Amino acid sequence: MIRRLRQTYRRLRLGTRLALGLGALALVVFAVVGTALTTYMRDYLSAQLNEQLQIGQLAQSKSIADHGTLQGKKYYRWFYAVYDVSGGTPVLRRPEDAADLPKDLDEFTALARSQASSDQELLRTAHLRGAGTYRLRACEVEPGVVLVSAAPMDDIEDTVRQLITIQVITFALALLALVVFGRRMLRRGLKPLSDMAHTAHGIASHDLTESAARLPLRADGPGGGPEVEELRTAFNTMLEHIDDSLAVRAEAEQRLRRFVADASHELRTPLMSVRGYADLFQYAAANAPEEREKHLARLRAEAARMGFLLDDLLLLARLDAAEVEAPLRLADADLVELVEQAADAFRAAHPSHPLTVTTGDGPVRLRLDQQRIRQVLDNLLTNAAVHTPAGTKVCVETSVTAGAALVRVTDRGPGIPAADRERVFDRFYRVDKARSRDRGGSGLGLSVASSLVRAHGGTIELAGEPGRTVFTVRLPVQEYSGFRKVQE
Repeated sequence: MIRRLRQTYRRLRLGTRLALGLGALALVVFAVVGTALTTYMRDYLSAQLNEQLQIGQLAQSKSIADHGTLQGKKYYRWFYAVYDVSGGTPVLRRPEDAADLPKDLDEFTALARSQASSDQELLRTAHLRGAGTYRLRACEVEPGVVLVSAAPMDDIEDTVRQLITIQVITFALALLALVVFGRRMLRRGLKPLSDMAHTAHGIASHDLTESAARLPLRADGPGGGPEVEELRTAFNTMLEHIDDSLAVRAEAEQRLRRFVADASHELRTPLMSVRGYADLFQYAAANAPEEREKHLARLRAEAARMGFLLDDLLLLARLDAAEVEAPLRLADADLVELVEQAADAFRAAHPSHPLTVTTGDGPVRLRLDQQRIRQVLDNLLTNAAVHTPAGTKVCVETSVTAGAALVRVTDRGPGIPAADRERVFDRFYRVDKARSRDRGGSGLGLSVASSLVRAHGGTIELAGEPGRTVFTVRLPVQEYSGFRKVQE
């Protein structure tokens, strides 16, 4: 039975259980208060009755001393008995009124005998046959004479019973009101918790639209108190983190799908070319030997192109792996010298684009991977030459600011549309979708450059407007840490 009650209690809602617990606590408090109040009232009325007995006996003692018997004021339903105790045995004097004596005189006689051998007035509560419960008091009127008076306690008992009845009814109504209204108030205060549970169930059932909802913050209204408001704020913060995580995850999945699709597309073209040139080489070897070398050279070129693409993908994968240190061969180098070397190579490869190099008064010594930074510079300069018409001016500027060395590559070409500037560093992204791969590359150059600069602890930024495009590489001047140095 107790086990079933426990199980039933555990299945109740939190508000109901709190209300029942509050009711049980209130019941204990009411019981303690009621008991104390009843005890105090009983003691107070008993003290008053004792005082009334004492006052009555003072007047009656004078009547006994003057007349030898009771002739004074008597109270309704009171009993009086006068004993002569001079001989050691209490002897009852006959009263003038037979109604003064009860039918049961045993308690009177016993109290008179005790009083004869006592110096103090005695009090005793006894049940008299046919009369009820009485408070008995004995006092020595004069030497050898004892007066025993008895007052009924029915009024006290009736008063106490009425008090108990009133307390039970009042406390029961108060307890009922406390449980009912307390449960309502608790449910109202715990409503934010129910809202949180509802939202959490929605998320658990894969209804992710529930995570977009927010629990309102009600600073002025009944929101359950500051503790519930803190929990509500924490819950909203958690939902925001979930939304952000889902958005990041969705974006990462989308980028991964786009990357796989672009990589498959980029690899399919050289593979098909390799297959086609291999068939042509086989045909030429049997039917046109003079064409064999030409097809073999094209086959090698496509294989080399596919190798470059795979190398770029491998480099990006290694740079993206957080658990793998960046594959950098760090050494002290002069950034100005690297810029001049890249400029000489650019002039030799692209004589149709005039190049201007601007450097400071002295060298800029940094700790970097010369080959990778040179690859970044070559990618930026080649990008400026490939995507601008012949005769477009290109400028390379090197400078040093507080804590960083800057390399700016500027061209006066048509510029990059604003809608494409945020995605130029994405992998396989091309501004001009119609550009051939022979001229536009695979779309990995800027992505590789950005990853390499980031591996050096720097940043690469794009700015521009129609008629002007500026790539800015920012490298920290202090020594880099956290990268593995590969021995030559």
